[in-house]
Amino acid sequence: MIVLSLLTLAYAAGETTTEEIAAISGAYRAAYERRIYSEFHGFLSLPNYAEDSDDIQRNARFIADLLTKRGLKPEIWQVDGSAPAVFAERKVPGAKTTIVVYAHYDGQPVEEDAWTSPPFEPTLRDGRVEDGGSTVPVQFPLNINHRIFARSAGDDKAPIVAAMIALEALDHARIAPSVNLKFFFEGEEEIGSPYLGQILEQHADRLEADLWLFCDGPMHQSRRPQIAYGVRGATGFHVTVYGPTRPLHSGHYGNWAPNPLAMMSHLMASMRAPDGTVLMDGFYEEVREPTRAELAAIEGIPRVDLALKQDLSLGSTEGGSERLEALLLKPALNFRGIEGGGVREKSRNAIATEVTASFGIRLVPDQSIEHLQAVVRDHLESQGYFVVASEPNSQTLAGHEKVAMLDWGNNGYRALRTPLDHPVAEKLAGIVDDWSGGNLVRLPTMGGSLPLYLIEETLKTPVIILPIANHDNNQHGADENLLIGNLWDAIDLYAVVFTLLGR
Repeated sequence: MIVLSLLTLAYAAGETTTEEIAAISGAYRAAYERRIYSEFHGFLSLPNYAEDSDDIQRNARFIADLLTKRGLKPEIWQVDGSAPAVFAERKVPGAKTTIVVYAHYDGQPVEEDAWTSPPFEPTLRDGRVEDGGSTVPVQFPLNINHRIFARSAGDDKAPIVAAMIALEALDHARIAPSVNLKFFFEGEEEIGSPYLGQILEQHADRLEADLWLFCDGPMHQSRRPQIAYGVRGATGFHVTVYGPTRPLHSGHYGNWAPNPLAMMSHLMASMRAPDGTVLMDGFYEEVREPTRAELAAIEGIPRVDLALKQDLSLGSTEGGSERLEALLLKPALNFRGIEGGGVREKSRNAIATEVTASFGIRLVPDQSIEHLQAVVRDHLESQGYFVVASEPNSQTLAGHEKVAMLDWGNNGYRALRTPLDHPVAEKLAGIVDDWSGGNLVRLPTMGGSLPLYLIEETLKTPVIILPIANHDNNQHGADENLLIGNLWDAIDLYAVVFTLLGR
């Protein structure tokens, strides 16, 4: 307690370091570890698929309770049809900087049969399931190398709990944050944030800030902490091509009736080269080239390609010798899946009636979804397809050599990259780099997608991503997990940022 008091006095004199603030939060966390773990365990026990309204409401109430216990006054924001966004703020006398801390509490749907332990019964293991990790009992103090397995353990409930404990630790030490804090926790990020824009517009005056701190995503594959300055955008579409209106015997009709599996194979090969280059005319037309600063930042990042290849048992990678982080600065076309016919015990000597393929596009800044929609449609037409937007009837099929149904679903996200030399971004990077002992990775863009462009467009506020999850957390998949050490580090990191960013 004497040490804690001295650190508190040092803070009051404006002399505390990142190491000392982390020591304060670390000491508090160690003292209350059982309660913190119990709170996190309870949060992870709540099913949280965004389209299940009852479950999402339960999660929102849980978060509101977390905020209330820290002396905040939570508000539930919704528009017609949306999941609740949970908002709260703490104004700090004299603070001249305001940040919004963002995280989302919804998760991807689960296939329970694919999980080693039930996805909403949080389970501790001493390693990854893939590495033979065994279930271990909950014993305190927790081992920082153990992992907690549950849906949304890594994506994205941990930052919500960590931010609350960081604030609680500072309050306990009578240390005021140096910034005004606003918390915005979204409940439908995993389904594309369809109503986020409306909520932001409706509450724009309450969300004014100097920085949005997006607490989502994984740390760098080198296991070093990272700041990401942007994300790629995302959109997707489905294409269905058609053969005969009923299955045909492949012996009697093969080489005569068009085979939609063959048609789709040729179509997909016309869209993308083996090295990942997209072959559709106009696809790269709007691409913004990376800046010198962004390319220099990538050169300063530890190379992880070889280790990742070994970890994933890959004999080669797309993009030739170009490193992973550089390839993230380029747009990409991903083949997500094909449905039609059958394989192994479901295979038949028949010509299928139709085949559907699912495609995903990752965008970079300046690429518009509307332009890419035109690019895809033009490409299908260039391959001889008559393109329709809904299921074709027999007259349409008979009237054209090849018919393709093109379905875009929801529009998705545009890309965003905040300049590396933005003043608030530079200050944040300096603090995190100091906290990490000079090991910060500055990543110009993450490969995944988040609704960052809505914040920039609606609120005109810079956005920086400060991820805390381990990179091997099985995000979106079965056996999602979080290293206990990453949760503890997140508490310290948020305490440091809240304390020093406004200095």
